[in-house]
Amino acid sequence: MHNMSVFSRANADPAGSTVSAAASPVEVQGTLRDCTARGKGVRRLRAGEVAVVDSRDMGRREAEQLIAAAPAAVLNLSTFSTGAMPNYGPHLLLDAGIALYEAHGGPLRELLRDGKKVSVQEAGTIHVGKKPAGEAVAVTREGADETFAAAQRSLLDHMEAYFGNTIEFIHSESPLLIDGVGVPEMGDTMTGRKVLIVTDFADAKDKLGALRNFIREYEPVFIGVGAGTDVISELGYQPDYIVGDPTTVAEENLRGEARVVLPADPDGHAAGLERIQDLGVGAMTFPAATDSAVDLAILLACFHDAEMIVTVGEVVDLDAIFARAPQASPAALLTRLKAGNRIVDSTVIENLYAVQSGGGLAWAWAVLGLLVLVATVVLVVGLGGDAAFAENLVDTWDALVERVQGWLS
Repeated sequence: MHNMSVFSRANADPAGSTVSAAASPVEVQGTLRDCTARGKGVRRLRAGEVAVVDSRDMGRREAEQLIAAAPAAVLNLSTFSTGAMPNYGPHLLLDAGIALYEAHGGPLRELLRDGKKVSVQEAGTIHVGKKPAGEAVAVTREGADETFAAAQRSLLDHMEAYFGNTIEFIHSESPLLIDGVGVPEMGDTMTGRKVLIVTDFADAKDKLGALRNFIREYEPVFIGVGAGTDVISELGYQPDYIVGDPTTVAEENLRGEARVVLPADPDGHAAGLERIQDLGVGAMTFPAATDSAVDLAILLACFHDAEMIVTVGEVVDLDAIFARAPQASPAALLTRLKAGNRIVDSTVIENLYAVQSGGGLAWAWAVLGLLVLVATVVLVVGLGGDAAFAENLVDTWDALVERVQGWLS
């Protein structure tokens, strides 16, 4: 039997193609095309233009879309390869003969407008029209190869440590993960219901607002995680549970009807307990090795038999784990695996409830307009004669039939 390594492609050429010699940076000129909105912007990109992207650790698929449009250069407002993960995008673009530049800095985003003439000089100076707009750094194949190799080594080290910590968490928290030991008793308020967990992050208010139809239809149980509780109340909803440090939650919400759950260390110490005591608010503690209130909120809903758990917050997926995102801890991974097929990100629900514009809605308006027209004709005809309403309609119909028969004879 042959042994197969999971990382058997580690020594292959990153781009999967013949390596071209790293060319020296040259001056590039062309029309700016804003491709920061992925998909739509790239579809408008034409050969010879300069694509402006905002793509951190650009992947293969995005690079292939750019290559198909054949731009003269790609100007990235972020970093093509941060070294957090070995990504293939820069290699593909360089092997296709497309010049790559990184241009960091807030003001550039406003200056690099769609349709403007731009030039990037050999030294890296960016001109929009005739005015200097900033500095760019050329990406070479040699530099991309070095970053790729370093990222491969770093990723392996990171994942070894990550799964070592995962095993350690299972060792210490198996009673919680298996049987829910330590989960506060909440009765049956979540049993068979949808639960909506709202965290405090940049787009929380917009994300929650986009779920209004879902909320109206199912009236889910609201769990506010820390300051996410205030987001719930700001949009006019009533939080049912609060999980997290109470020092981040508005006083009126702590004094409301929501039940407060404090994350606690295994020894029982809970951050923010003093504030709860000062306010005279009752609270329960949830002791666990994880310090993530989001993970505890998910476990709370899971062990109280919620039918569906919808999270409004940062996504935890494989890319987030690779990128060492703070929210993608071993505890977060195990928590979501425990929830299984009951947990979904709010974006999924938002897409299901999105109103599709186009043909279906247009047909509905057309049918409505036709019905209004018919109703108007009936009223005009019925009220237009000297006889009763019904007799006017019959007389008009008979006259119309006789006229049509005359045309046909």
